[in-house]
Amino acid sequence: MAKIDELRRKYHKRVCAEVIFEKPGAIPSMADVDNKLSRRVSQNLVKLLGYPISKNDISGQTAGERLEKITKDFLEMAFSYLQHIRPGKWGFSVHDSISDFEQYRHLNELAKLLEENKSIKTALGDYVISPDIVIARYPLSDKEINKKIPLVGGEEFSRYSPLRASNNQILLLHASISCKWTIRSDRSQNARTEGLNLIRNRKGHTPHIGVVTGEPVPSRIASLALGTGDIDCVYHFALHELVQAMHETGDETAIETLEMMIAGRRLRDISDLVFDLAI
Repeated sequence: MAKIDELRRKYHKRVCAEVIFEKPGAIPSMADVDNKLSRRVSQNLVKLLGYPISKNDISGQTAGERLEKITKDFLEMAFSYLQHIRPGKWGFSVHDSISDFEQYRHLNELAKLLEENKSIKTALGDYVISPDIVIARYPLSDKEINKKIPLVGGEEFSRYSPLRASNNQILLLHASISCKWTIRSDRSQNARTEGLNLIRNRKGHTPHIGVVTGEPVPSRIASLALGTGDIDCVYHFALHELVQAMHETGDETAIETLEMMIAGRRLRDISDLVFDLAI
């Protein structure tokens, strides 16, 4: 079995055991009980995954926190096998402030100014966010840079790039991943706001910006996936199983919406995120 396939299976097993629980009527917890399609797809999806789900209620906050941790662990382990594709030292964590990273360190000063003037803060809002999952790259020492051939030394060049540790000791934000287990309200749209915040307020390159979801209804996924500019892509925790579960319902409109997002390169599987992070 391929390594990513193996890790994906372990990921699903943990999600089933720690995030999904059974509601009355044998309905998986990611389903909207008032939505027939949501109930049917969720039941089909859990059956296709083939792992037992919890019999105990799990609060929405707890489920969200567990999904973040489980997804972070999966990405960290899977990405470690891509060193030959994307070499370097990487850090994976949850809920770190973007102001901790090189491209956004100037936001610390802005945050201090806003705290001192509440009226301005009310008008401008909060620039400093803490994404669900952050992936960072460590700056490289000159020894690492010169590993194969001498590239840098005592010259006066290459003195400002933050990738070089002699210029910068702060981690570089490589990716920001939001986890939205379900998409039920406008609150889920804050993933777009976070994405725009990351794009507009950076000094340096833009990090990867993605959303991971377990939402079973295509029209709700489309509310985040369609359109471009603020989110690179939406990733479903089990897209291949979702496609099969959707076909089993026979709902042509929902199937068409799902296939449109996939063909339009706006929706991918969690396993694709591993490789997209290596771009």
